Amino acid sequence: MSTQNTTSSSIENLSFEAATAELEAIVAQMESGELTLEQSLQAYTRGAILIKHCQQSLFAAEQQIQILNNNQTLTPFEVDNE
Repeated sequence: MSTQNTTSSSIENLSFEAATAELEAIVAQMESGELTLEQSLQAYTRGAILIKHCQQSLFAAEQQIQILNNNQTLTPFEVDNE
């Protein structure tokens, strides 16, 4: 579970696919019932951060699609992570 102890800043560098893969692994670990309560809380916290990251990635993709539809060209959309 060492990957779950990384900071949230490292999550910002994950691709959407890597974040969802890690999230799937966390769910599998939690469903196995083999984690201690403390490990489950850490996994849940990490999962919540990953979900937020994935939602932000999807929002950014949606914004790019809207810009593409309006301008007929794909333009990167900057997301404020505050």
